[in-house]
Amino acid sequence: MPNDINDLASRFPHDFAWGVATSAFQIEGAAFEDGKGESIWDRFCREPGVIADASNGDVACDHYHRLEQDLDLVASLGVDLYRFSISWPRVQPAGEGAWNEKGLAFYDRLVDGLLQRGLAPHVTLNHWDLPQALQDRGGWASRDTVHRFVDYALGIQRRLGDRLAAITTHNEPWVVAWLGHKEGSFAPGIRSRKVANQVAHHLLVSHGLALRALRAEGARARLGIVLNMAHTMPLTDSPEDAAVAKLDDALGRRWYADPLFKGRYPAEALAEFGDDAPQVQAGDMEVIATPLDFLGINYYSRHLSSARGPLRPEDKPCPKTDMGWEIYPEGLRELLLTMHRDYALPATYITENGGAFPDPVGADGRVHDADRTGYLATHIRAVGEALAQGVPMAGYMVWSLMDNFEWASGYAKRFGIVHVDYGTLERTPKDSALWFRDLVARCRAPRKTGA
Repeated sequence: MPNDINDLASRFPHDFAWGVATSAFQIEGAAFEDGKGESIWDRFCREPGVIADASNGDVACDHYHRLEQDLDLVASLGVDLYRFSISWPRVQPAGEGAWNEKGLAFYDRLVDGLLQRGLAPHVTLNHWDLPQALQDRGGWASRDTVHRFVDYALGIQRRLGDRLAAITTHNEPWVVAWLGHKEGSFAPGIRSRKVANQVAHHLLVSHGLALRALRAEGARARLGIVLNMAHTMPLTDSPEDAAVAKLDDALGRRWYADPLFKGRYPAEALAEFGDDAPQVQAGDMEVIATPLDFLGINYYSRHLSSARGPLRPEDKPCPKTDMGWEIYPEGLRELLLTMHRDYALPATYITENGGAFPDPVGADGRVHDADRTGYLATHIRAVGEALAQGVPMAGYMVWSLMDNFEWASGYAKRFGIVHVDYGTLERTPKDSALWFRDLVARCRAPRKTGA
């Protein structure tokens, strides 16, 4: 059976790390409580028409007030780690200067609560919710924000660093740069390719400088970055489609990975961007290439490229998630093998993988999400296949622990393995959560040896 849980478990060593992931803005709520400052997503959600259901993150999953319950939920899954993010404006409302003690105390409780439950804290410093006060002064398009981020990283290190297992600087810088500053569909809603590329560069420079500063402070946590990636393929066998796929790969995956691992931007991407290429200061590329302790990869689907332009629905007659994304687990294996071929990878984690599905609650009060369980099983199998072929895979994290605010889609799209009733905020583990719990337990179980 392709999704047999015992066969899946046998593909992973006992020290392979399993976890679940969330982000602050998507679950915390308490958007204006206890001294928290405004974020760019707090502001963006107030713009008419930008969120599909006109919702916001003011309450979200109310994780801020339900912390202990949610940590018990994570622990009940039997996982090793919990990946979460810190809301920068909750701990430093203006993005510089004064720190907010109540905000810091919340993350103290979160980290201590994880450790008390035997869970490793994996923290992300920037999961998109930049303080609005910094955006008002130029945001990530301003070089000054690079240095404010380093100060913020050091502040978190001094408060929490002795208890953290891993620190991620940025989650998916492509999303911040391209969706936030080129397409304008995410906060802060800017539409300029030139600005987007400069933002991408500043994110990468701030990452490298933060790693150097954290190490100079004696950081004990493993340090890295998380990139969203797709396996890019031509739609057809034509030379024209192949050429477009190669360029798309350079503009996407390699635009971030080449600087991190090779200290340069892809030449074909720089040629494509022309005058819209970022301004690079002396020493920037060396800073960006500061060695990583780990790389996180977020994967949801592949990318098909065509010389004739955007694809039509009939070009991909295949199963899709509720986001309209093609379900293509083979792409995860191929992406990991490509990354392993192209770069000297450090320990590599799948830091997000999952699918949105409608998830109606059944008459029995449960959510029988067979589609999600199948999605997770086939993608976890792809990770096991990559591991068997030499990719230094260290762990896998499901996106997401619970249904939450899905950015521009609002609350209409459910990625969680735990169902959230947005009327009552009641949490109900779905069948996929129980399946994942059982998989992790099988991975931990003693194994027979010999013939």
